[in-house]
Amino acid sequence: MKSMVIGGIILVIALMAGTYFAAGDAFIGDDYINSLTMLGAIAIIVITVFTALKYINQMKNDTASGELKDENWDGIGEYQNNVPTGWALAFIGTIIWMFWYFTMGYPINGFSQIGQWNEETLEYNAKFEKKWENPSLETLEAMGQSTYLVQCAPCHGIDAEGIEGKAHNFTKRISKEQVIHVINNGANNLKTAYPGGMPAGMAFGPDVDAIAEYVAGGFKGEQPAAYGVCAGCHGMDGKGMAYVGPNIREYDDALVMAVLKDGKKGNIGMMPSFDGRLNETQEKALAAYLRSLGE
Repeated sequence: MKSMVIGGIILVIALMAGTYFAAGDAFIGDDYINSLTMLGAIAIIVITVFTALKYINQMKNDTASGELKDENWDGIGEYQNNVPTGWALAFIGTIIWMFWYFTMGYPINGFSQIGQWNEETLEYNAKFEKKWENPSLETLEAMGQSTYLVQCAPCHGIDAEGIEGKAHNFTKRISKEQVIHVINNGANNLKTAYPGGMPAGMAFGPDVDAIAEYVAGGFKGEQPAAYGVCAGCHGMDGKGMAYVGPNIREYDDALVMAVLKDGKKGNIGMMPSFDGRLNETQEKALAAYLRSLGE
């Protein structure tokens, strides 16, 4: 046993030296949390080593004793021994230490760089939201232009005319070919805002050209009788109905936000979803800027 104690002392010293060598510079200074951490490490090393030595010695020298329980499994039974005093005290002490650590030992409510960063971020976000809570149309258009140049220009071009016809031209709200494509093929992309979608083949023959020309022309001139089918969802004025049909007259907020969320597939190609990339104010600003392009 004496040799085991000597060996344990040497092991404790070696482990403490290794701990200090690996992280000793972290414990230099006035931060008492680091000092407590070092003391905790020393305590764990000492307790672990000598507890292990105690039970190793006990396994080598002790013999089982006490009164056997009546139950046994294949002739193997248990003694009715009490919980070891040291183990019970260590268990209770650990629970007490846990409550101390979470209430007094570790300053949960103390200063934290991460906490400070979170507070400053929340404060800035609140300030930003308040500042832009009711922006003017001019401010929205300016903000929308900045958002457009970063998020949309790579496909639609800086001048918003589309790049080589592979993206929608925002200076010409909608073309006759696009209207014909939607009439013949339907449109079921905007599931979130307009869950019903639009079925294909709403009009055929010469009615297709008449409706497409009327809608693409900005609802000017005599309204074709066949447009009455479209008005059931988009309204006689083409400004749409909430959750039924989108605005086909201008880029209103609801339409732009729906396209940004769900993406859009048309006769030119597929626009991916931008869900989560812009906040609500940026989406409204983008819609305002797109409307300004048509003007």
